[in-house]
Amino acid sequence: MEHFDVLVVGAGISGIGAGYYLQSQSPDRTYAILEGRSQLGGTWDLFRYPGIRSDSDMYTLGYSFKPWTDAKAIADGPSILAYLKETAAQYGIDKHIRYSTHVKKAVWSTEDARWTVEADTADGPVTLTCNFLFMCSGYYNYAKGHSPDFAGVEDFAGRIVHPQFWPQDLDYSGKKVVVIGSGATAVTLVPAMADQTASITMLQRSPTYIVARPAEDKMANWLRRKLPAKLAYGLTRWRNVLFGMFFFNQARKYPAKAKERIIDMVRAELPDYDIETHFTPRYNPWDQRLCLVPDGDLFRAIRDGKADVVTDTIERFVPEGILLKSGKTLPADIVVTATGLELQLLSDVQFSVDGEVKDLSRTMNYKGMMYSGIPNLASSFGYTNASWTLKADLTCAYVCRLLNTMRRRGLRQATPQPTAPVGEQPFLDFTSGYVQRSIDKFPRQGDRKPWRVHQNYIRDLMALKYGSVDDEMAFSNPAPKPAKKAA
Repeated sequence: MEHFDVLVVGAGISGIGAGYYLQSQSPDRTYAILEGRSQLGGTWDLFRYPGIRSDSDMYTLGYSFKPWTDAKAIADGPSILAYLKETAAQYGIDKHIRYSTHVKKAVWSTEDARWTVEADTADGPVTLTCNFLFMCSGYYNYAKGHSPDFAGVEDFAGRIVHPQFWPQDLDYSGKKVVVIGSGATAVTLVPAMADQTASITMLQRSPTYIVARPAEDKMANWLRRKLPAKLAYGLTRWRNVLFGMFFFNQARKYPAKAKERIIDMVRAELPDYDIETHFTPRYNPWDQRLCLVPDGDLFRAIRDGKADVVTDTIERFVPEGILLKSGKTLPADIVVTATGLELQLLSDVQFSVDGEVKDLSRTMNYKGMMYSGIPNLASSFGYTNASWTLKADLTCAYVCRLLNTMRRRGLRQATPQPTAPVGEQPFLDFTSGYVQRSIDKFPRQGDRKPWRVHQNYIRDLMALKYGSVDDEMAFSNPAPKPAKKAA
């Protein structure tokens, strides 16, 4: 049975980052990355729909240690995947990845101070052991997207596709297309397909905040021409972090003003459109994530008459398209259900500690990455109000701090445990449908540190890079002393 100091689950942005930090900050540890799919890249390998791109700028979605050097700040999926592959190859992380290895179960033994991990592979089940388990498997189900049960789908004469499983043989040229949804995927698909379709409609139940941003960052590109790549990248990264935090905090502090400003920007893009109906949400900015459209491509497609937006509710599918509650029928040859993700906690791996199966939804989240009462287990979960990688970088570095502390003290177990009462709150405070559908699957967060999940990079940087690792963390399980040699 193979043993590693650390097993990382998932070879996407977080998992590749974990490999880098383990090599650079805990180089005396052995590790392997277990990836359930046949390729690295996670989200950026899975999603293949037209126009797939980041909705965060690449100066913050990129790694702190690997400058993003392409001209576009809002990058397409293939470019991001190439960046991840280049990173993995450059640092030799790819040599540690075990592909088509789907983890199903993890069993902790206090006596042995190790996890026994069971996984399925193409060649049958395998078992490995490790001292520390780092889950970098994302937050949604890769095998299943969210698909509402629409009445009459069996009557529809056209084709229905979900963006998570985009068929490569789908020919939409000259076709009438309806995209159901108003989130990041929908606002990406519509302008990407609009030039080839006969018509394309974004059908939404309610509007989302949509903000246009230049695809290229002129200041970042200028800095890169004048300064060394790492320095230019670092300056741009910090500028974007601080601007994003400022905008988020102002929006939360003055929601009415933020809403007015965003809607005014949309009105400037679409002066003759019904902005009140189609682009004015019922909630405040950042109650849900904002949608980003590079160079205002969605607005341009609408202005050019290549796309439109309908705000209504679906009554049922009919042979020729979709019948709406208003009585109107939207004709369609193809319907794209951009209806969201199905959230999943740690790939639904079954965890047990000393023979007791643990329900992680009943635990308290520690520093946004560990779980009360569960030893030597961490997970990577990004920000809801900023890029995923900002938090992933901090999490990976903190895991290495924890590992190094345990080795230095000769202790083998680190278990988050509250030392005083903690009030419980939901893990995420977003009102988005995909969050509310699945929030009960996730652990709770507390009303005080270190159990409070801050959506704030500066606070997390100070807490995770410089804060005490002893803060309500129980270190235990001394390493056995080597047996004395016989005289």
